[in-house]
Amino acid sequence: MGLENAQGYQCTMNLSIRQLQAFREVMRSGSVSEAARILGRTQPAISALIANLEAELEIALFLRQRGKMVPTPEAQYFLGEAEAILERLSLSTRTMREIGALTKGRLNIACMPAAANLLMPQLLGEFLQDKPDVRASLMMRASPVIEEWVASQQYDIGLGETPKPSAAIRTVDFRMECVCALPAGDPLAAKDQIEARDLSGKPMAALQEGHPNLIATLAAFDQQKSRFEHRFELRTFHPALTLVERDLCYCICDPITAAGYLNIAPGPRPVVFRPFAPNVMLDISIMQPAHRPPSALAEEFVKRLSQALDGVGTLLAADAS
Repeated sequence: MGLENAQGYQCTMNLSIRQLQAFREVMRSGSVSEAARILGRTQPAISALIANLEAELEIALFLRQRGKMVPTPEAQYFLGEAEAILERLSLSTRTMREIGALTKGRLNIACMPAAANLLMPQLLGEFLQDKPDVRASLMMRASPVIEEWVASQQYDIGLGETPKPSAAIRTVDFRMECVCALPAGDPLAAKDQIEARDLSGKPMAALQEGHPNLIATLAAFDQQKSRFEHRFELRTFHPALTLVERDLCYCICDPITAAGYLNIAPGPRPVVFRPFAPNVMLDISIMQPAHRPPSALAEEFVKRLSQALDGVGTLLAADAS
């Protein structure tokens, strides 16, 4: 190991932790036998460690006088160095154990708007409830930005629309069916499934022009020769649900926003969700950097996130039944 002296010069030495521990205990107790007792070793073993340390340092640390170990002035100086090294090692060991136990560290998460409003904060809050020393960054961005951040290793985890295959990103992919959000008191809520023809000419809330969800929704309406009345244009579906609550419109909502609403809104709810046909699909992925292994903290959170996404369909099916 390397030892750095007070002037900042690096000296390369083959010092061992056991040598430093033996030296510290002899200095503290003033006795090889007492140091051996404290460290659970034999006296000859402690003496050998001290002798090897002196040989490595090329300096006498103790004078042997009438069977006693008398520290030299150099030993007094070296004690501070040894204690600093051992304390830093102890601190590093505790920190790494805390990281391994998922109680310390940092999570950097980039998230698509659909999950950033409800699902991701809910999940992150539950995950960090018993981890006060874990710090987190949660940034809402569009999917192309998330891809870039994850590929460049700026973020540990990204959740967004499924990217094209990339050597810089590894993904866990999910394919989900969007649902129809409608007022709980609407006559259509009695149906097990809402079709595009049921909504022909009715006011709709949808995302902005060019968004994949809107393109797929328009295609579904065209398939059933139905008229899509785009009354409200929005950037996310979260505010659309407020408009649906007020009986102002319907919307073909992504399942993640719907699941987040169901998790946070106590029943009975003013908005219900029903399967929609023809299918409007949402393809999303959990993204991680491909060229570095995940931290234990990130790996555990990805497991929780995967479970939450797997459970979205079950939650929506229960609401529709």
